[in-house]
Amino acid sequence: MLETLPAMSLPTEHAQTIAHVLIEALPYIRRFQGKTMVIKYGGNAMVDETLKQGFARDVVLMKLVGINPVIVHGGGPQIGSLLKRLGKVSEFVQGMRVTDAETMDVVEMVLGGLVNKEIVNFINRHGGSAVGLTGKDGDLIRARKMFLKRDAPELQATEIIDIGHVGEVESIDPAIVHMLVKGNFIPVIAPIGVGEDGRSYNINADLVAGKIAEVLKAEKLLLLTNTAGLLDAEGELITQLDIGRVESLIADGVISGGMLPKIGCAIDAVRSGVKSAHIIDGRVEHAVMLDLFTDTGVGTLIRGR
Repeated sequence: MLETLPAMSLPTEHAQTIAHVLIEALPYIRRFQGKTMVIKYGGNAMVDETLKQGFARDVVLMKLVGINPVIVHGGGPQIGSLLKRLGKVSEFVQGMRVTDAETMDVVEMVLGGLVNKEIVNFINRHGGSAVGLTGKDGDLIRARKMFLKRDAPELQATEIIDIGHVGEVESIDPAIVHMLVKGNFIPVIAPIGVGEDGRSYNINADLVAGKIAEVLKAEKLLLLTNTAGLLDAEGELITQLDIGRVESLIADGVISGGMLPKIGCAIDAVRSGVKSAHIIDGRVEHAVMLDLFTDTGVGTLIRGR
């Protein structure tokens, strides 16, 4: 019998590791109980099977420990893939998809149907109770048409570009989200709004997530990306910073390109009362849990001044 005792050391060490993880998570669980976390879900986390499973488990665990997750998702690659299969060429202006009426039908089918219901299904299969919405449900998202502007030396005046059914957030009515959260459901929201003209508009998911976080007075806004977070001029990860430093990094050109809109909605959310915004690496399995419940996190935290 004594000779078999050393074999017990491995499971004991494993159990102790789990215990340490739970102990580290405990103060965060206490702090965030009853709080709302808005998560923008996109990038690799929506494509890789392992990451999709991990995200669903993370969201279910959040709900089980008393946190209220609200998910806003993207779906650009999926839209592009279906348009290609249908023989329709995707056209972009300043990074925005030109969306005519036919393309908008595809956007609604992909975002409000295929992608949204897949996320709902994953969460429900892992023990959660998710409900899928678009911004048209319960008059959740009122949209206004977006116009792009172009200035060039050869132009005598600013050129206004119409890119179709692409919108901005006019207003948010969170009544249906509150109802679902109180009913112990997890809202999963596709970023489609309706305008005063009754037309559907595709809206950037980061922007929608930020505005919903503001209206819900969320504790945190979590933006999943395909990068490690914000990087400094030397390419090193910045783990946390305030709005003032973010503005300096933008002015110095350290933050530029595709990261600017994401940072912009994070700053707006924090200025409007969201306690903090997090740019987190969605390529890391269980990134949401690591960011919420560990001391190190997996990205960049942005606070107010």
